[in-house]
Amino acid sequence: MLREQKTSKMGCPCQGMLEAESNKGVRSMAVLEIVKENRVNLLEEILDRNNLNAAYAQVLRKKGAGGVDGMQVGDMKRWLKENKEEFLKLLRTGRYTPQPVKRVEIPKPDGGTRKLGIPTVLDRLIQQAIAQVVMPIFEKTFSETSYGFRPGRNAHQAIKQAEVYYRAGYTKVVDIDLAQYFDTVNHDMLINMLRKEIKDERVIALIRKYLKSGVMEGGIVSPSETGTPQGGNLSPLLSNIYLTKFDQLLENRGHKFVRYADDCNIYVKTERAAKRVMASCVKFLEGNLKLQVNRQKSRIGSPLKVKFLGFSLHKTMGQIGIRAHGKVMKRFKEKIKQITGRSRGRNMQDMLQGLKQYTTGWLNYFSIADMSTHMREINKWIRRRLRMYLWKQWKKIATKFMNLQKLGLDKGKAWEYANTRLGYWRIAGSVILQRTLTDKYLESLGYMNIAKKYEVFHLR
Repeated sequence: MLREQKTSKMGCPCQGMLEAESNKGVRSMAVLEIVKENRVNLLEEILDRNNLNAAYAQVLRKKGAGGVDGMQVGDMKRWLKENKEEFLKLLRTGRYTPQPVKRVEIPKPDGGTRKLGIPTVLDRLIQQAIAQVVMPIFEKTFSETSYGFRPGRNAHQAIKQAEVYYRAGYTKVVDIDLAQYFDTVNHDMLINMLRKEIKDERVIALIRKYLKSGVMEGGIVSPSETGTPQGGNLSPLLSNIYLTKFDQLLENRGHKFVRYADDCNIYVKTERAAKRVMASCVKFLEGNLKLQVNRQKSRIGSPLKVKFLGFSLHKTMGQIGIRAHGKVMKRFKEKIKQITGRSRGRNMQDMLQGLKQYTTGWLNYFSIADMSTHMREINKWIRRRLRMYLWKQWKKIATKFMNLQKLGLDKGKAWEYANTRLGYWRIAGSVILQRTLTDKYLESLGYMNIAKKYEVFHLR
């Protein structure tokens, strides 16, 4: 039944859609207290109408592509309306079988590809419902310096904590890189960790099914012997649970560290201490947690040079601050160059809209970095690229002559520049184009001044 989940979109309210009518209002306050006390009825809490509706709304907000069954996010309403009773019955009786995860490859910023899993939308719904109930149970066990995929925590807090350590004299960093972490988690060890807090074996069995659901790649389904359902709503929580033992080891030894998912930096005061910490961490991660440490990417260095979550620290005139890493800045300019390339054949408005979307998202993340000077320089560079873009669009001498006059240039100068043999980049930087294609004019076309936008974000 679950493999024929194709439907068309229809508009109907999601309120009350996921819980069967016969079960509304069944759970008494007494039952709720029992659930809170020993968690033996955790499955009922997961399948509670309010929890499922909240999970449904979250899946709708995130959207995303469909999985192996072809169902899209917008198709869920109708399918659930027609099949919710049987769907919930399968979940309650333990007969529900998750679909394999669709495996796709996405390009990495530094070259190569990263494998990403796409669960079906129904499996994303169930995983989200599980995560919403299980996360509060494990939150109390997580480290204060673990910032990834936790409520009220983010990457900005992580890099700021790294800055605190550096200011306190911890000027060496042990940067540990785990090779294919989400694909190498040991299932049996993870299940044992879950059992310490979850006493409802039905929930354990359901999570195990997701761990074993398999991967479809090129139309072929392969079993999942290790790893978490990457790309799913449950995977970030499970990854945090699995690495909690490592966090506890570091805390028990008094180490200063920051972890964001599988990115972990440990801060020490000397090179000798860093080497000792690196060796002991590799031994624990590979021996006790059965993970693989990428020795080529793991290293000891200075927080002023090592990239962490796209950032590094900087030291100017004795002052410590946060900056976007050099490699990040290079990729930022390369992406802008790609967007503003004339060969893509888009009109000016479409190009500017794409540029605005990309730079707004980038600035929103990197706005905590100290880079006012960089943003002013890049802003000037972008404006020059836009002038070059327009000059190329005009193409013909007659078009250039007419447009330059419209923009206020006298007839003689307009004719002179319309016939220039200067290259596109040189003419884009000329005084004449700066006088005609002014900053104000470019902004009237839709260009967002990123230097101004950065200052707004940076002061938030």
